[in-house]
Amino acid sequence: MPKYLIEASYSAEGAKGIMKRGGTARRAVVQKMVESLGGRLDAFYFVFGENDVHVILDLPENLMSTGAARTKTTVLLTPEEIDQAVKRPVDYEPPAIAAGD
Repeated sequence: MPKYLIEASYSAEGAKGIMKRGGTARRAVVQKMVESLGGRLDAFYFVFGENDVHVILDLPENLMSTGAARTKTTVLLTPEEIDQAVKRPVDYEPPAIAAGD
């Protein structure tokens, strides 16, 4: 199952919800959502800096964001997945040497 890193920044409305209900409640809501999609929540951290939350999760397919937070999704790869990927042959010609360029 693909593993993702989600970096999220809450909107003003989303931040109000965190202040009202707390961090553990937000984690529980995210965990319930992920599990309802057939996934698993690996980690949920509030962070200082540009983002408010970093979440690591497994999901069986791609996901979409809601309006309560701005998100950036990064697919995470294990070293074993990289080992498999570099062994795959790729039929590719760079534009500079492709026929007809």
